[in-house]
Amino acid sequence: MKTAILVDGGFYRRRAQIMLGEKPAVDRAKELENYCRRHLVEKKQPHHDLYRIFYYDCPPMTKKVYHPFLKQQVDFSKSDLYSWMESFLDELKHRRKFALRMGKLADSQACYTLRPDVIKKLCNGRIRFEDLTESDFMIAVDQKGVDMKIGLDIASMSYKKQVDQIVLISGDSDFVSAAKLARREGIDFVLDPLGAPIKPDLFEHIDGLRTCDSSYKATK
Repeated sequence: MKTAILVDGGFYRRRAQIMLGEKPAVDRAKELENYCRRHLVEKKQPHHDLYRIFYYDCPPMTKKVYHPFLKQQVDFSKSDLYSWMESFLDELKHRRKFALRMGKLADSQACYTLRPDVIKKLCNGRIRFEDLTESDFMIAVDQKGVDMKIGLDIASMSYKKQVDQIVLISGDSDFVSAAKLARREGIDFVLDPLGAPIKPDLFEHIDGLRTCDSSYKATK
């Protein structure tokens, strides 16, 4: 069985950071590769040959964004996150069987905003505006082109019969149409949400749900 593994990079990085903690870029890249290869081994299933690991993400932001709490511009090109992402993506580029599919950040609309839980506390009166700290703010910036690239690759591999199985590491329900197409073409479609809950409509359009590491299934 020839298997392609597709990784929603933004989702993977967030989930791994929450569940497994922060790691140096090289260690996170090694962790991702080892995790993906665990999908190639299943009990009572035929041997899986890896077609390729497709990693979808955006380059780090280089723009300066005004921070309302600090009352100054934050230069993301000089941030620790920028350096980490550059190293992380470079590590993946040099790993065998990895293919990077890069989208773009809509950085022209990037801005700092309050975290959702902080907004809720403000509205409930649990904290006051004067109680806000720098950590209560988060950068809001959307990805462009990533979901489309994932959908196109799923369609292309399905129509061309390049693989027998597609494993998608993501928690997004935007891929229902692509999953339905793959299954109609006879592809075994497996979703790995890294232990995160998924929307009910996804169950109807996948052939399996599998998370390979019990660490992701702990409640956090």
